[in-house]
Amino acid sequence: MTSIPATSLAPSPAEPLSHQVLAALAQHRIATTSQLRRMLRPDGTRQLLSRVLNKLRSDGFVDCTVLPDANRSRTNAWYLTQEGSRLTRDLPVLRGRPPYPINSDTAASLKTPHTLAVVRAHLAFAADARRLGHEHGPWDWTPEVSHSIGEGERIMADAVMYYTAVESDHRRKLRAFVEVDRTTMSSERLAVKLIEYARLFQYEAQPVGRRRPAATGPSWLRWYPVFPRVLFVLTGASRARLDNRISDLQAMVAQHPLVTALAREVRLAAAVLEDIEQHGPAQAVWVPLAGGKPRPWTEL
Repeated sequence: MTSIPATSLAPSPAEPLSHQVLAALAQHRIATTSQLRRMLRPDGTRQLLSRVLNKLRSDGFVDCTVLPDANRSRTNAWYLTQEGSRLTRDLPVLRGRPPYPINSDTAASLKTPHTLAVVRAHLAFAADARRLGHEHGPWDWTPEVSHSIGEGERIMADAVMYYTAVESDHRRKLRAFVEVDRTTMSSERLAVKLIEYARLFQYEAQPVGRRRPAATGPSWLRWYPVFPRVLFVLTGASRARLDNRISDLQAMVAQHPLVTALAREVRLAAAVLEDIEQHGPAQAVWVPLAGGKPRPWTEL
C-alpha cells in the first residue's frame, strides 16, 4: 500500500527543526546535511542543520555514513537508527509507511547512492515549486511505493510525487511515478519497467470467495483519481549513453502492445537529472516517450 500525502506545504519554522529532520529521514530514508537544509530550511545555514544532526546523533536517533569521495570535504549521509525509527513511526505525515531502520554503516552504504539520487530529483522539483509559487514539499514525495500487478508480483516505484501547480485562480493537482536510473542496470531492464507500469494500469484485483467477481475497475483507483504520469530521471553516464537509454524507452513504447496502450492514456517522459537540476523540471527538458519535442513535464 502507498501512504497518503500530507496536505501541508513546506515545514513550518514553528515546528522544532529536530522533529522535522527525524520525519524527513523517515520519509526519504537517507539524505546529506546539504540536502536536508535545502529540503527543510532552504534559507538557513549548513551549521544550523549540523548542530541539530549532531545532537540527534548523540541522543542515538540518527547515524551517518561518510560518502567516499577523495576530491571533496567530508560529506555525511544521515539515516535513522532503530530508536529513531521507533520514535517516528506514529507521525501523521508517515501514516502507512513501514519503519525503515538501518542497522549498520554497511547497510547504509549499499543504499546511499541510489537513495541520494532520488532525493536530488525531489529537491529539483521542490526548488521549482518555490520559484513558481506551486506546492510541493518534503511530504509530497513518497519513496519506494509498491503496488500489486497480479500473479504474486509487485511493482516498486522509486517515488510517487504529488504536485499542485497554481496558475492564477486555478489549482491543478498532478501526480507522477518517478523512476531514477543511475545506469547501473541494463537498458533493456530499465525499459521493462514500462511493461510493469502497463500491467499496473490494467490490473484488477479479484475479490476473494466469489464465483463471479464483480467488476471493480483497475486497482490503482484505490489510491489515485487519475493514473500518475511516469517520469524517468537518468544520470550516471555520458550524454550519448543516456540518450541511447531514452531511445530504448521510446522503442519499448512503440513495440510492446501493452506499453503502446499505456502511452495512449498516460503521459510518459524521460529527462537527465543534471538538466532538471540546472534548468528546472518546468523547462523543456523532458522527452516524451511516445514521440515529440522536449517539453516541460507539466505539458506532456
